[in-house]
Amino acid sequence: MDRRPVYYAVRMSIAAVVYAGCWALFAWLGDSWLQLLVAAALAVVFGQFGFIAHDLGHRQVFRTRRPSDIAGLIVGNLCIGLGWGWWNSKHNRHHANPNHEDHDPDVSPAVIVWSRDQVARSSGLPRFIAKYQAFWFFPLLTLEAWHLHVASFRALLNPAAKRRKLEFALLIVHFVVYACAVFAVLSPGKAVLFMLVHQGVFGLYLGSTFAPNHKGMPMLTKEDKLDFLRKQVLTSRNVRGGLFIDIALGQLNYQIEHHLFPNMPAPNLRKAQPIVERYCAEIGVPYLQTGLFESYGQALGHLHEVGAVLRRPPAEGAAVG
Repeated sequence: MDRRPVYYAVRMSIAAVVYAGCWALFAWLGDSWLQLLVAAALAVVFGQFGFIAHDLGHRQVFRTRRPSDIAGLIVGNLCIGLGWGWWNSKHNRHHANPNHEDHDPDVSPAVIVWSRDQVARSSGLPRFIAKYQAFWFFPLLTLEAWHLHVASFRALLNPAAKRRKLEFALLIVHFVVYACAVFAVLSPGKAVLFMLVHQGVFGLYLGSTFAPNHKGMPMLTKEDKLDFLRKQVLTSRNVRGGLFIDIALGQLNYQIEHHLFPNMPAPNLRKAQPIVERYCAEIGVPYLQTGLFESYGQALGHLHEVGAVLRRPPAEGAAVG
């Protein structure tokens, strides 16, 4: 549980240099179609900033709230346009009740439905999507960044939101500077395409890194009475893959350990993994660890199974909805 100040200083410095380097390359290339490659690269950098913001939110970097909040506002609101306060609150609710139909905001049936009960209660767009949602899942992730940006602003419409004026100002600064830079360097058509590629890949990257963690794992309801360990372990999945996967997934591939010890610095999770796995084996708690593509297969298989009732003939599916 010890903090890793040197690790985070190096990680954040590298991220900042690459972030600045991408924008410098953007300015140097000028009005070129090669900028679409810069857009994709910048999307990955934005995703890495998101991982840093995640660790700051769990106080893995700093022990106290104030420096965590200051760094989080800079990394989240100012650098990538995601509301720090809103996301932090939402993510803490997810940690308290992962995959719980009534309490986890990450499995609310806004577009995708995650259980048969949600299918039965669905209507409109979610019901339309649910029928073949396994095929829609990755294409829909290209809209995820836009959704997060909009949700960040919407959360600040609540008068009770903390640091409301500051967060709003930082978000405005981000998007004004972002839009001015893009349209100043690129022709209008290329500028719009740059933003579509950048935000689309950003959303796809974020969604693809979070999907392996819980999607396709058991969904909980008020009927389930689990202790803390089982609630966290049974709804989470680890992803194997070595150093590349660790970096690409922001070390959230050790999701079980992260949910059991959310304040544990990310680089220490890999050390805790074998200890937790052994303990779960000793007490008979299932511990799931798969490869990356297998995790996607399990997640998509679950989504397809959930929507199966809508693909049946009317006589068979009449009882649903």
